[in-house]
Amino acid sequence: MHGIRKSYYIGQPNELEILHGIDLQVYPGEFVAIVGESGSGKSTLMNIIGVLDKPTRGSYVLDGVNIHDAKDNQLAAIRNRKIGFVFQTYNLIGRQSALKNVELPMLYAGVPGGERVRRAKDWLNRVGMGDRMRHQPNELSGGQKQRVAIARAMVNNPALILADEPTGALDSETSRVVMDLFHEMHRRYHKTIVLITHNPTLARECERVLTLKDGRIVAEQRGEGAHGTF
Repeated sequence: MHGIRKSYYIGQPNELEILHGIDLQVYPGEFVAIVGESGSGKSTLMNIIGVLDKPTRGSYVLDGVNIHDAKDNQLAAIRNRKIGFVFQTYNLIGRQSALKNVELPMLYAGVPGGERVRRAKDWLNRVGMGDRMRHQPNELSGGQKQRVAIARAMVNNPALILADEPTGALDSETSRVVMDLFHEMHRRYHKTIVLITHNPTLARECERVLTLKDGRIVAEQRGEGAHGTF
């Protein structure tokens, strides 16, 4: 990302700029945390990183694709195949089993039925939910729902895992389990992960920590997970 700005009510007297020229480079296989207080612009930045919204100005290249030049149908494909989302609220489909929830991104990607089931079962087993794959979300604890969400994020082998406050609704013990799972995804599968959080303790576990304040990145530091040089 270079020079990312995001404004609302453009051209009106009450025009409001939320992001004021963000420069951000995340390398393949890196685990980066973005921290900031409420109102710092984290959600706006997350929506742009996740291709859920476009910047008003600036350039964003994700895995070799210039997002600014992509058409709407291309953006939908990028969201589906290049980004795995993990949200605080899990965003699972009610009345659908864990297995069906994990299959969903592959359904949109056109993966054949047999392969969808095989990959979904494989990832549910990897996140320790193999014995719960027939359960619906209302039959699962918060931590179990987030494990399903992580499996769903991984099934299309995306270039980027984008985790928005993934432990925000969990108690400290369950948060630890979920963070350990992210570390495993990073170490074992070399996933590029961007974690957006207001929790500085969790952020310090990452390789690099960026602090967002009033729509600007005001600090960058190495985290406890850092190794080598960037």
